[in-house]
Amino acid sequence: MARTDIIVLGAGIVGTSIAVHLAKRGVSVALIDRRGPGEETSYGNAGIIEGNTLFPPAFPANWAVLMRIAFKRSPQVNYHLAHLPAIAPWLAAFRAASRPARLIETAQLMQPLFARAVAEHEALAAEAGAERHLRRTGWLKLYRTHAAFAALAAELDLATAFGIANVPLDRDAALALEPALTGVFRHAVHWTGAMSVGNPLALTRAYAARFAALGGVVARGDARTLHLATSHWRVETAAGALDAGDVVIALGPWTSDVLGPLGIKLPLAVKRGYHRHFRAQRDAELRRPVLDTENGYVLAPMEQGIRVTTGVEFAARDAPPTPVQLERLLPAARNLFPLDGPIEPQPWLGARPCFPDSRPVISRVPRQRGLWLACGHAHWGLTLGPVTGRLVAEMMTGATPCCDPTPYSADRFLR
Repeated sequence: MARTDIIVLGAGIVGTSIAVHLAKRGVSVALIDRRGPGEETSYGNAGIIEGNTLFPPAFPANWAVLMRIAFKRSPQVNYHLAHLPAIAPWLAAFRAASRPARLIETAQLMQPLFARAVAEHEALAAEAGAERHLRRTGWLKLYRTHAAFAALAAELDLATAFGIANVPLDRDAALALEPALTGVFRHAVHWTGAMSVGNPLALTRAYAARFAALGGVVARGDARTLHLATSHWRVETAAGALDAGDVVIALGPWTSDVLGPLGIKLPLAVKRGYHRHFRAQRDAELRRPVLDTENGYVLAPMEQGIRVTTGVEFAARDAPPTPVQLERLLPAARNLFPLDGPIEPQPWLGARPCFPDSRPVISRVPRQRGLWLACGHAHWGLTLGPVTGRLVAEMMTGATPCCDPTPYSADRFLR
């Protein structure tokens, strides 16, 4: 029977980062996934490493917006009607967590992670020889109306209080940064402290290669086989059974598949999202990701082309794709940037794992010996991967944590 100190289940950006940080501390680690590192949810994001995040996405308070969503006319949100009864309790909790006071509380509780996100990526990328993947050009948020920009005042005030760098711009100043954009917007904010990645898959693979160079083992296996075997956790891999005293579940939207058979229930839902790569007309270029705030999509320059990402879709994780949001937003996207035809025959579909309070769980599972969780990173898996890895490794090895882990404890759901 093969043995290791710790098994990390899930080789996305979060699980891979955890494995690297544990291996750096001299721990024997096996990183297990059914696919290669970074090939699932971590592949499909907008490539933004956000040190600037303040308020999480919130339940809409505007009735006009809600009506557009209800009648399936919004590019920002789509839903499967049959899925609504199942997700209704989660949506009610999400709505409660979207009250202004709760959003400010969430911003304060998440700030210790976000404040370290960029620096932790820079450190890990330097160790992995992956600095070429990081762009230090920030990202741009565009506002088509004066009202939308005026609604940003509270967020900009909080950014000032947190010391987060940003530069409000008029249209001409924004076009000087991104000349290929058209002038269909009125305002912009350049969040200068953020970084972006032109190939998130390549970055995760580079971190996995660093893990292997440190002596870590990357193996294919089925996380759903996890079970207690006498005094150890056991999981089946392609090379046979593997035992460890501790296991970290970093499976993103598949977390419940493993926790359910163990009798552990968390309010973890998925927000599905799509992307598709497009060619640019006339060799037009983007130097940084651009968010069209009122239409809920990002244009992100990737090695594959211009990646257009959608907002959220509430549907069963494994339901067939319904990429109608891309159809709804493409007229606005083409009005903003000269997109040409699509590169792939079909859009990519992924699922973001989300708790209703917009905080991840990064902690030991109460009343479960040697079982740890790192899940529910929602829209910020790429951003928070390395800092989560550091925090988990510090807690598991008894080191002083880089920040207080209490706000991310599973205890808030499992008492």
